[in-house]
Amino acid sequence: MTTSPASPGSFREMPDWLFDLEEARPVALPSRPPSYLRNHRKDLQDRFFAGGAQAMPDYELLELILYRALPRADVKPIAAALLKTFGDYNRVISAPIPRLLEVECVDLAVAQELKIVEAAAHRLARARILERPVISSWDAVLDYCHTTMAHRETEHFRVLYLDRKNILIADEEQSRGTVDHVPVYPREVVKRALELNASALILVHNHPSGDPTPSDADISMTQQIRDAAEALNIQLHDHLIVGKNRELSFRSDGYL
Repeated sequence: MTTSPASPGSFREMPDWLFDLEEARPVALPSRPPSYLRNHRKDLQDRFFAGGAQAMPDYELLELILYRALPRADVKPIAAALLKTFGDYNRVISAPIPRLLEVECVDLAVAQELKIVEAAAHRLARARILERPVISSWDAVLDYCHTTMAHRETEHFRVLYLDRKNILIADEEQSRGTVDHVPVYPREVVKRALELNASALILVHNHPSGDPTPSDADISMTQQIRDAAEALNIQLHDHLIVGKNRELSFRSDGYL
């Protein structure tokens, strides 16, 4: 049987799915943030471009970063919560992603934005020492070690590998540990030096407590690496322990 087409004036029943209210969902239309938030953000941006980061306290600089991840939100409470949790701007930027996500209103987008800032800071500091003579850029080496390690919540151990002209050829993190211990394997450190054809080493690790005074275990581990390296004609230049506000040099303080 065939069905004749409906005349122009007749009612045609529409499919049921067009009226399935159970499937309907409200759609949030894009909206601009309130004017007071826009004005506050513009004020921060203007002061940043006029005077740089030095003209801003930590919480305001943190707000500028958070705006990139949360462009329509009031980020002031989030900045305050981050600073309260971690203590200062540097520790916020250096905090691991799982710890950041524990803070209320911090999502993955916020955590990723903070880690991008951290990576950029490390990249800039590293560029000042890579493929340059370490002896003539010692202050830059200390700055780099402080930037990358001073604000960690757990101990990290890294090795700077140098060639015969004391030029940095590799900077590698060897291991991560707990709040007061990091496992170090002298044989692996020296083995990697041979693979890189390195002639000298600088050991670096941090003390999350803030006090860079070496422990007995630090001293013993350093002596083991020195002895293993010297047996292969590789020199251990120094071992730096990075605290919150200063660094300790084994060489300068008489431990080497």
